[in-house]
Amino acid sequence: MTRVNTNVSSLTAQNRLQRTNSDLQTSLTRLSTGLRINSGKDDPAGLIASESLRSDITSINKALTNTQRANQIIGTADSALGQVSSLLNDVRGLVVEAANNGGLSESEIAANQLQVDSSLEAINRISQTTTFQGRRLLDGSLDFNTTIGGVNTVSDLRIDSANLGSTGAVTVDVNISAAATQGQITVGTDAFTAAAAANTQLKFAPEAILTFAASEIKLTANDSNTSFEGYTVNFTADSTAVGAEVATYTPGSKTINVRINSAAATTAANVAAAINTLTASNSAISGFTASVVTAGAVDGSGADAAVTDTTDSDRIDITAASTGADFNGVSVKVASSASVLVGAPTASYDSATKQLLVTVNNTGTTTLANIATAVNNLAEFNATATGNGDGNVLGSSADVKATATTGTTGGVVLKADLVVEIGGKDGSQSFTFKSGASADQLAAAISLLKDSTGVSAVQSSNSLVLKSTAYGKEAKVTLDVISEGAAGTFKAKMSSSRATGTDIAATVNGINANGKGNALSINTASLSLSLTVTDGSSKSFKFDISGGGAQFQLGPTVTGNQQARLGIGSINTARLGGSAGRLFELGTGNAKSLANDAAGAARVVDQVIEKVTGLRGRLGAFQRTTLDSNSTSLNDSLLNLNEAQSSIRDADFAKESANLTRAQILVQSGTSVLGIANQSSQSVLSLLR
Repeated sequence: MTRVNTNVSSLTAQNRLQRTNSDLQTSLTRLSTGLRINSGKDDPAGLIASESLRSDITSINKALTNTQRANQIIGTADSALGQVSSLLNDVRGLVVEAANNGGLSESEIAANQLQVDSSLEAINRISQTTTFQGRRLLDGSLDFNTTIGGVNTVSDLRIDSANLGSTGAVTVDVNISAAATQGQITVGTDAFTAAAAANTQLKFAPEAILTFAASEIKLTANDSNTSFEGYTVNFTADSTAVGAEVATYTPGSKTINVRINSAAATTAANVAAAINTLTASNSAISGFTASVVTAGAVDGSGADAAVTDTTDSDRIDITAASTGADFNGVSVKVASSASVLVGAPTASYDSATKQLLVTVNNTGTTTLANIATAVNNLAEFNATATGNGDGNVLGSSADVKATATTGTTGGVVLKADLVVEIGGKDGSQSFTFKSGASADQLAAAISLLKDSTGVSAVQSSNSLVLKSTAYGKEAKVTLDVISEGAAGTFKAKMSSSRATGTDIAATVNGINANGKGNALSINTASLSLSLTVTDGSSKSFKFDISGGGAQFQLGPTVTGNQQARLGIGSINTARLGGSAGRLFELGTGNAKSLANDAAGAARVVDQVIEKVTGLRGRLGAFQRTTLDSNSTSLNDSLLNLNEAQSSIRDADFAKESANLTRAQILVQSGTSVLGIANQSSQSVLSLLR
């Protein structure tokens, strides 16, 4: 080359050296930062992908932190609930012990009550003091806000989780297509005697009326006992002096004979005195008193000597207005009162005690007809009067001692002796009934032990109906006839020997709910709840969930499907409970304290224990299936995202080290070549020498 102004070789060497220096600088930057992409020009598409991945990684790291925080909150609540469970178990033991009132003194039961009160206070304290960073966890502030209070057929509601969406509220539409039923066995009317109205006779004090031509004497028993009936009074006319009348008694014929003068008249007062002298000295007839109704003569020389009468009772025949055994066992009593007018008796019926009470004036005389009218004025009974004596009731006499009972005169009673075994969800029990026992009595005996068997009974339309106390498929009734008399038809008229109920059938927001007895539940991604309706309710309803609950952000994106809203109800003693009652009722002086109702207290505690353990299980399931699985999933995603980001953005040190070595060599080589190129133009000078 012989040109001096332009050294093309030098320019070429400079250009290559500049590029080599740039490559050297790039390699040095990547090796020093560890990143392949340090600016957008390094890899625009890779930078976009890398930054997106970095955003995802940051979000996932925060989601992991949120999950860990949620786990800590739930763990704190579960720890407190564990203490509540321990306290409830102690209370359960105290209740069982206090039920042994035959073996414990009142002071021992009172001591147990003090422990129960202390446990209730501790549960309330735990409800108020269980906090996480100042937020109370178990006082109900983390429960969902609902309008369920306006639905009177719901006895219990628990919302586990709900997705309230962007509006922050959701309507829950519960459509009940079939109510829960009880197991039921019916024993037909032909198992008992034909229907008949219960009846009785109200008999007053027996009396004999001696009516003479000019006077009248009444012999009255001092009691209404029917054993005083059948005593006869007659006369013998002989030489007995007037004023010295004598009465004698013959036990075999139950006869009182009065001897009077056959030629001259005596007085009614003398005859009554003779009879009273006899009864005062003879214990067999001491229950009678003779009194003068009309004063006058008793003439033994005429027809008066032939006067005779036998003690009998005035009576009111009382019959129930309806047939059946409903009015079996009704007691009838008579009372006297100054507030009741003479001739205007009153009658009243108390269905609770099954007592018919007739009240007459305490001093005056009331007719049988008036009493019958008073009873007829009652809707439950009819009455007729029969005057075997004087037809009157005296309020100051033994008439007010009259009593009666309808017994088992009403129809619908067993035709023969019967032994049955009745079983239910809670156990079984054998019953022995005698012939003549009414369907009402059978129902009462069976229902008395319903807490042991889970079966109650009622008499309905002259049939016996046995029902399980519980509802649903698990509620059962079994009826097994062990033995029955030859005339009995009980077994033949049983509708079945075993029956079960049915569970409630319903949909919640169009989704089929799981039914169990009167309770239904659903568990979906958007709503998880369980509720209990009143026994046998078929009424559909709606309510709103308008907020509340503890919301946890568990995913990297702030959307409803990456959040969990958990409801944690209050464990205050005023809120804990169920259909059997609330826990606070076990406190001193309340309805279910140990002294008032130990059995009721046991039922309440059982339901509360079930509810608390259910809450603990629900929180544990949330930790295990939601939080732990979410944490594992997020960690896996984080690993994969970091790997993806690394493959895009991080530098390959082996490759970059090789590039650095190559660039270093090329820089040194380029520098040498540039020096040679710059010196090549000096050869032109030799042409000028």
